[in-house]
Amino acid sequence: MGKRESYEPGTFCWTDLSTPDRDGAKAFYGGLFGWEFRDDEIPGGVYTTCLVDGDEVAAIVQQGETTPHWNNYVSVASADDTVAQARELGAKVIEEPFDIMESGRLGVFADPGGAMLCVWEPREHIGSGRVNDPGCMTWNELQTSDPGAAGEFYSALFGWGIGPIEQDGTLVYTTLENAGSKNGGFMPMTEQPAGAPSVWLSYFTVSSCDEALEQARMRGGALFTGPLDLPGGRIAVLGDPQGAAFAVFEGPVDD
Repeated sequence: MGKRESYEPGTFCWTDLSTPDRDGAKAFYGGLFGWEFRDDEIPGGVYTTCLVDGDEVAAIVQQGETTPHWNNYVSVASADDTVAQARELGAKVIEEPFDIMESGRLGVFADPGGAMLCVWEPREHIGSGRVNDPGCMTWNELQTSDPGAAGEFYSALFGWGIGPIEQDGTLVYTTLENAGSKNGGFMPMTEQPAGAPSVWLSYFTVSSCDEALEQARMRGGALFTGPLDLPGGRIAVLGDPQGAAFAVFEGPVDD
């Protein structure tokens, strides 16, 4: 199983959902992924942790004044230093680093392409206690119209290794490597309107992409892209009933 007790700096470590309908999201994702939930009181509301066999794998928070979306978190040694460096590299700071009680320290920025990303300096909470297994986060992907600029920004910020993949001379994907492991990717946006902002997408492992798609439809979700058969597996990009986009992956994964 993909149990985790720590994350190397620069590694994706957590994802949470901002939604105007927490109860609706719990019903949808609980049915889709088999998640159980723990509601914790936090300043200003409730933070719902999503569990797979008792392991923390994601979270849901009700925020009525934002478009529903999944937030992607990268573990860092210092949230303050990382956010300061992101600003110097051209990012727009959305939230200056602040403490989340004893759990850790959080900073939020939008990269030069407009994609929002969270950086997490762990204390008591490292992030996901399990990844890659069914119902768990397995991949994080930046959909961007300028993979080259994104590569320059993130390699400077996190030290990521950038691996372009070309087909017939055209860039079709870019893999990211951190601490010797694949850490995510960039998907070129070729059909988006000019100036459309980049966005990070969270992927979750499922045992069957087709069954997950059927479950999502039955529960009020939508299909945005796919299903697609790729060399590494089968994927689909879905939307929950409130419109938050996420992806599912069927295929071999790392421990």
